[in-house]
Amino acid sequence: MNPLEVLAGIETQTLQPSAQRTDSEGCFPRETIQALGQAGLLGLVSATSVGGQGLGLKEAAQVVSRIAQTCPSTAMVVCMHYCATAVLEQFGPEATRRAIAEGKHLSTLAFSEADSRSHFWAPTGTARADGANVVLDARKSWVTSAFEADSYVWSSKPLAAEGASTLWLVDAKSDGLSQPSRFDGLGLRGNASTPITAKDVRIAASARLGEDGKGFDAMMGVVLPWFSVLSAACSTGLMEGALSRAIGHVSQTKHVHLDSSLTDLPTIRAYLARARIKTDMVQALLDDTVAAIGASRPDTMLRVLEVKAAAAEAALEVTDIAMRVCGGAAFRKEAGIERLFRDARASSVMAPTSDVLYDFIGKAITGLPLF
Repeated sequence: MNPLEVLAGIETQTLQPSAQRTDSEGCFPRETIQALGQAGLLGLVSATSVGGQGLGLKEAAQVVSRIAQTCPSTAMVVCMHYCATAVLEQFGPEATRRAIAEGKHLSTLAFSEADSRSHFWAPTGTARADGANVVLDARKSWVTSAFEADSYVWSSKPLAAEGASTLWLVDAKSDGLSQPSRFDGLGLRGNASTPITAKDVRIAASARLGEDGKGFDAMMGVVLPWFSVLSAACSTGLMEGALSRAIGHVSQTKHVHLDSSLTDLPTIRAYLARARIKTDMVQALLDDTVAAIGASRPDTMLRVLEVKAAAAEAALEVTDIAMRVCGGAAFRKEAGIERLFRDARASSVMAPTSDVLYDFIGKAITGLPLF
């Protein structure tokens, strides 16, 4: 299947009609997620052996980017689901993988914690053995699709081994999970990103994903490339959405007394040109990052670190330009530009933040170890 052709119908029937309500009411886009599942797009990166589409990071980025043009909240839900699925495809149980492939199971990551902040690779939450079970305790600070997803790819300190972390598959309905607060924020208001507290959460020891103590390896080798690329794809789609709306507005808006449109103003055209160049630059870097990952190029890690930071910062600039050229009209909710402007603020402060990535990039290009 061509995933973008499949997505086109969902955009028209479900995504576009609900995007403004998802933002204004801060409601999870359940109807759109169900439509994506029924169309096979939640199983996009699941192996064909379990009934999935068997596609990869390139196609996942295209889907996330297209969704983000209309609703970045939904795009981030899908981004996190694909990241979790990438882990589960390597380490998860077949039953869960088949449910994802069938579009009946939504997963997400539960990494960032209150005590280690944006250093998502360093959980402070614990896991302890109790017979054939493991008991988890943690204060997760931000979990996309919290209490909306069916499962969490969960990080903790190792059970017994040396290492930074261990990963687990946690049923979202497990006893002991609670939501200390709900999200009512500036942007990405519909992705249900809230804290989760785990108190004596009991799971089977067999729910471990990979080896005890090897969670850091999965985070860096699997999750970071997928998340960086898909987060950048979300920012790129968001830029495309803001730019297309801005172009549409200035092309249609007239100065009747001057018999001219806003596009007749050189300053307006220059601002739009800057936004177009920034968007195209990020798209080129995104494409090159995907190519580097696919070819296992020597510069792969550098590209992975660069792409999220570049896209996040460019999205701030491009959405600012869209607001500027559209003037007061951009402040109206129905235009959709101020929503994308607000949504664009999230990526630069989403772990790993742009500032953390700048430090990593600086270390990488000066020959220093990242950790």
